[in-house]
Amino acid sequence: MTPKERAVAALTLKVPDMVPTFELEFQLEEEMFGRKFITEDLTREGLTKLSWKEKEKRIYQLAEYMVEVYSTLEYSSIPDFVLGDASEFWNEGGPLPEETKLLIKYLRKLVGDNYMIHYHGDGTFAIPDGNEMYEFAYAIADNREAVKGKAAKMAETAIERNKRLAEVGVDCLILCSDYCYNSGPFLSPAMFEEFIQPYLYKIIDEARKLGLYTIKHTDGNIMPILDQLVECRPHALHSLDPQAGVDIKVVKELVGDKVCLCGNVNCALMQTGTDEEVIQSAEYALTYGKPGGGYIFCTSNVPFKGLPPERYKLILDVWRRMREY
Repeated sequence: MTPKERAVAALTLKVPDMVPTFELEFQLEEEMFGRKFITEDLTREGLTKLSWKEKEKRIYQLAEYMVEVYSTLEYSSIPDFVLGDASEFWNEGGPLPEETKLLIKYLRKLVGDNYMIHYHGDGTFAIPDGNEMYEFAYAIADNREAVKGKAAKMAETAIERNKRLAEVGVDCLILCSDYCYNSGPFLSPAMFEEFIQPYLYKIIDEARKLGLYTIKHTDGNIMPILDQLVECRPHALHSLDPQAGVDIKVVKELVGDKVCLCGNVNCALMQTGTDEEVIQSAEYALTYGKPGGGYIFCTSNVPFKGLPPERYKLILDVWRRMREY
């Protein structure tokens, strides 16, 4: 099977020839491959200083490097970047920056249909930061309809963005609004049902109509809202956060016949644990995620900057040892 075929099999609850792997993002390219993806000339400010011909050359070189990195890692899906001024795209669902469209075009040219390309596509409320938490709580108490009106507008903007992504060849959406602390969701299940679930369902439903796959990411303890998340019909759930006590064995038993599971190697152990603990976490994820298909191996967040690259290589070694069906 091709890497994309493996991912599609897992996302549609079938059994591929081997467990696919990917990450939402990969931040260790400099440590493991020698240079960064985004250099100064590829930042938004740097791109404005280049002629279009120079942009084409540098963006093609970036695409080549991305393919080198992700094919070496044996990912089934390539995380994409936003290049250029994307403010209108994110805020209004306007057109994709031409630089981003060009990167996707080059990636597709280089990999054909052998790999998926994924991109962020959420538009639901996430845990507010410290400056906005009181404002959000007061808004729910004072004017629930206004909050739902804002949620509907956010969802419509996300749907318009996702249409643009489908048009240029993105295969899969990563829905990355975080809903949960380690203790549980930031809204009660009843409030989640009112202020988030209908809008998440609509985003996913419209994405499915476009032929896009969807992976719903949220850290934290999702167990009180697990059924609600599954009812929104994402193809997969990520990250099944072990730091919040979410056990992939339990989740597989509860909903593994309804949704693909992605995860859940413990990122905290990868940073501070022993090699033996890291290996055990990877083995546990594969042992209980793999049976019957519907599983993608990855960390419980991303291979983040500062993580010892040896630890990431360690879990990939476990995956290579246990990945065959």
